[in-house]
Amino acid sequence: MSLTVRKRCLFDLKEIGYQVGAGLMVGAPAQRLEHLVEDIRFLQELQPDMIGIGPYLRHADTPFRDFPNGSMLLTLRLLAILRLIFPYALIPSTTALGTIDPKGRELGLKAGANVVMPNLSPADVRDQYSLYDNKLSTGEESAQSLDLLRAQVQAAGYRIVTDIGDVKR
Repeated sequence: MSLTVRKRCLFDLKEIGYQVGAGLMVGAPAQRLEHLVEDIRFLQELQPDMIGIGPYLRHADTPFRDFPNGSMLLTLRLLAILRLIFPYALIPSTTALGTIDPKGRELGLKAGANVVMPNLSPADVRDQYSLYDNKLSTGEESAQSLDLLRAQVQAAGYRIVTDIGDVKR
């Protein structure tokens, strides 16, 4: 599907009442700053309810395996900018941030993220869903260790709520 059609689908879903999300990956191979600016301008046009942002992380089984990971610092800066532009939006502090740095998800929350999405996949099947190398897949993001996740979120100065995640504009 072309990028134009994919974008049109987001606007169509929004028009008929769905809450929509969009986002960007930071540091993907061949990405330039101008691409990130284009992405933010598109988000401004769409006004999404959720915005996903995370660093590109390589995977050994892809053609991009030799490219460097995206920058955590640039991701955090862009996350903070997105929070200022979209004060209402649900913005996750991603597993990718937690993979790139042990305190990455806490830093994401401190930079402006307001959502943490735990990995609820059973431990015996998690390896079947491998987005990038060394994906955070045990500990604070697992359903079995919700107390660790709660402590991580509290360390960032927040508390976990389990309400329905609808955007409140």
